[in-house]
Amino acid sequence: MYRQDSDHYQDIRDAIRALCAEFPDEYHRRIDEERGYPEEFVESLTRAGWMAALIPEEYGGSGLGLTEASVIMEEINRAGGNSGACHGQMYNMNTLVRHGSEAQKQDILPKLASGELRLQSMGVTEPTTGTDTTKIKTTAVRKGDRYVINGQKVWISRVQHSDLMILLARTTPLSEVKKKSEGMSIFLVDIKAAMESGMEVKPIANMVNHETNELFFDNLEIPAENLIGEEGQGFKYILTGLNAERTLIAAECIGDGYWFTDRVVDYSKERVVFGRPIGQNQGVQFPIAEAFIEVEAASLMRWEACRRYDAGQPCGAQANMAKYLAAKASWEAANACIQFHGGFGFANEYDVERKFRETRLYQVAPISTNLILSYVAEHMLGLPRSF
Repeated sequence: MYRQDSDHYQDIRDAIRALCAEFPDEYHRRIDEERGYPEEFVESLTRAGWMAALIPEEYGGSGLGLTEASVIMEEINRAGGNSGACHGQMYNMNTLVRHGSEAQKQDILPKLASGELRLQSMGVTEPTTGTDTTKIKTTAVRKGDRYVINGQKVWISRVQHSDLMILLARTTPLSEVKKKSEGMSIFLVDIKAAMESGMEVKPIANMVNHETNELFFDNLEIPAENLIGEEGQGFKYILTGLNAERTLIAAECIGDGYWFTDRVVDYSKERVVFGRPIGQNQGVQFPIAEAFIEVEAASLMRWEACRRYDAGQPCGAQANMAKYLAAKASWEAANACIQFHGGFGFANEYDVERKFRETRLYQVAPISTNLILSYVAEHMLGLPRSF
């Protein structure tokens, strides 16, 4: 079994592995079968301080960077867990840390660090616009000391297990702005209060037991002080979270890729057919080796995206490419793993089918592979915009 033990984050890796060992495959399998939420696991991460990794020390956190956060997410997935249950707090955190007011940070960050509050949810995507974010139709209209919100969101995850949500809405109509990326703003929403006064939450059942929802806003009023940063600059601010999200998703896919290769290597050494281990056959070896090579390469791009993000440098291209490479690599590894487990790959007790379903999501979300290719074609290669 290959282990990445040569980087500078071994202490973090060892600590996460020890924590995850308390939640074996049986735990995650049961949660999946029940279509439940891994409450005990997330609470354990919170108590150990890992969910506060990106919160500056002066607000009660660890003051770590996206690089360290990526190691945490990678190790959770490599241990057989699913970081999708809690990764939202990681990438949402930096939006608040980098763009929130001092009053907002003083009020909220210590509570997030202690576990008193969770900030696991970000409301951006809408059913009629998808990833064409500048066309969102949810509006926030200023009325005195409040904003009134109307509209609809979809695929908004962890709403039912979070206290706060970062919400993107139009504060200036698209027809009235010079650039289509202008006129959007981001807000902090108290989820429980909103559900009692204008926000409806409808869960969406899905194949990966990923807690996600459709949201409806009907004259939801929130205090004007919940605006993050300047009105109209929300799209720019939200990219802070989206670049972090894509980089962390890459790390999770890397963890998945290692999990699949670990499992299939062990199995192919033990499974004897026609008098020899199946792992002795090149037809088995080569797909596994190819997937492993791609996981390793994706990990290098992940480090570069993290380095740029933590240095405050532009990292959109690197975040997108890391996510693309890692999602592709984990899917290649997943296919090799289920193929060479044969029928046992479909048996729940082996956990391959569970992880297979989980990692497939990242070909689609949080940004599809085709949109990443469009981004690279336009912004890196200078080709004409295709949409």
